[in-house]
Amino acid sequence: MSTLIDKERFRSEPEARALIARIHDLAREPVSLMEVCGTHTVAISRAGLRSLMPGGLKLLSGPGCPVCVTPLAEIDRAIAASRLPNVILTTFGDMMRVPGSESTLEKEKAEGADVRILYGPLQAIEIAEENPDREVVFVGVGFETTSPTIAATVVEAKRRGIENLSVFPFFKTVPRALDMLARVPGRPLDGYICPGHVSAIIGSDAYLPTVREHNMPCVVTGFEPLDILAGVVMLLEQAETVRAGGAAKVENQYSRAVTPEGNRAALAIIADVFDECDAEWREIGVIPMSGHEFSERYRSFDARDRLDIDVPEATGPSGCICGEIMLGMKIPTDCPLFAGRCTPREPVGPCMVSTEGACAAFYKYDRESV
Repeated sequence: MSTLIDKERFRSEPEARALIARIHDLAREPVSLMEVCGTHTVAISRAGLRSLMPGGLKLLSGPGCPVCVTPLAEIDRAIAASRLPNVILTTFGDMMRVPGSESTLEKEKAEGADVRILYGPLQAIEIAEENPDREVVFVGVGFETTSPTIAATVVEAKRRGIENLSVFPFFKTVPRALDMLARVPGRPLDGYICPGHVSAIIGSDAYLPTVREHNMPCVVTGFEPLDILAGVVMLLEQAETVRAGGAAKVENQYSRAVTPEGNRAALAIIADVFDECDAEWREIGVIPMSGHEFSERYRSFDARDRLDIDVPEATGPSGCICGEIMLGMKIPTDCPLFAGRCTPREPVGPCMVSTEGACAAFYKYDRESV
């Protein structure tokens, strides 16, 4: 089948019906597919795709929301930084309401902390230049889609000689997480719907190690309903091949935006500014070499070294099962807090905070149909 769908036909009903019929024909045995991308999570729920799948086919949401996987201790560290008298804390808006152990950045701002929402990290340079006597701290959260822009900001700050700007490097990388998820006991996966935005940076070839190590089918897809349905068909076709003793592979349904090698300029600036490191994922644990820290050349921009912060041991909310949801062990409606004590207006766990979180997407689109 074609791996590229014309833009005019992204939501064509006849083509959607044909793809859904093909899915029902292929899914004759139980199959579990996981997307590890917050945008896919929302797109699948918004389009109602789960309700169109055959009973034996599960579409699971993995740890694809960077806000959701940011550890509680890192949230606490950012909150503690916002309380320092000479600090201007800058962040993307989706971090404001993420619960720490006892507070949020939104609450700290309401109580007088200088917390500012940015639309892009380069704004932090302007703020630093306008406030030379204060430390401007940016909360660096995101996957490979976000880290190049923050790396470029640090490079520009170094070029301008700005010394009052620092960054919390709370970055995560996707391929190592896929490898970890494939190893989770008791929850077999039959394929990954690989993230489109991240793949535009790292390239589809980045998933080859996971495919080779676990014989795990991987398909990079776009975000329109037909993109996702086409990707599911491709994964089911691969699953049949694997069950018959064949080899899995990486396929690229989203070839209009993703290449095998990725964005070389973005990868180059990531390699210059950051080194790979072990990283903790909230409610999941440490995944080896799944994060980025500053390279020696840019180490002076690390806010963890720049600020004197002692954060007590983090304590998470009782009853929240975000970790099990992000591992694909449970779905949001399995949580006893879902849609009761935990809602988008008053979130308890991180998966309900971000609009790309699985719980938030289920609450808005799926809770009546599951």
